[in-house]
Amino acid sequence: MLRIAIQKSGRLFEDSVALLRDAGISFGSSPNRTLRTQASNFPLEIIFLRDDDIPEYVEGNVVDAGIVGENVLLEKQKTVRCIERLGFGNCRMSIALPRNTRYEGPQSLDNLRIATSYPGILESFLNKQNLQAEIHEISGAVEIAPSLGLADAIFDIVGTGSTLLANGLREVETVLESEALLIVNPSLDSEKQEILDRLLFRIHANRNAKNHRYILMNVPNHRLSEIVSIIPGMKSPTVLPLAAPGWSSLHSVVPEGIFWDVLERLKGAGAEGILVVPIERMIL
Repeated sequence: MLRIAIQKSGRLFEDSVALLRDAGISFGSSPNRTLRTQASNFPLEIIFLRDDDIPEYVEGNVVDAGIVGENVLLEKQKTVRCIERLGFGNCRMSIALPRNTRYEGPQSLDNLRIATSYPGILESFLNKQNLQAEIHEISGAVEIAPSLGLADAIFDIVGTGSTLLANGLREVETVLESEALLIVNPSLDSEKQEILDRLLFRIHANRNAKNHRYILMNVPNHRLSEIVSIIPGMKSPTVLPLAAPGWSSLHSVVPEGIFWDVLERLKGAGAEGILVVPIERMIL
């Protein structure tokens, strides 16, 4: 049995639950009723914890793995192994100043009072910039500190920036781009490592599916070689003859990032009846 910790509430909770459910793992309980639940169809126990506690629980072998924000992991500095960047929970950690305060680069932060819930990350940034600043550690409601006279600036998570704007602040320096990470205890035994590998296999299959599209099209045979050269398939596209003489049906998989460019080129090369089909799972 592999024991994994996920955030019991907050910005990573829903995506973490969705990640496990998309991997075909069934569990019914939620942290509203219990702080732990066991999957019914996979050797996995899920523990719901505060985001800040997850690195410590993983390091201490209380849980085997955890899904945690990169910002929290860097702040806590626990001895764990990061094995996967999960692609959700994206945010940035930035320094913000009152809207009318002049900013001419990091040197403008020298000797300021900066309020934050992440003193470790902030101190590391200031040291790299050879800056001296007074760090005030605050739990929650960091944005209000300058208006109360507690600080000259803040360092915090920024999403849309609307909270900063509402408090008369503007973002001036991005220190960290963060996302959700899958972390594990460095001393997993072979049985738990095998379960983890199975879980990663499912996660990768879902991610590959989301990052690709399956396309089908009708192609005149005299343009077949040209059209095949346009498609960046995994190996080579599937070509099947149509009942109509001189035509073939071509099937392939195209990466999401270049999908529209490829479609335009295929249409220009003579492909017709192009169908685009979402992929549920994809094993590379």
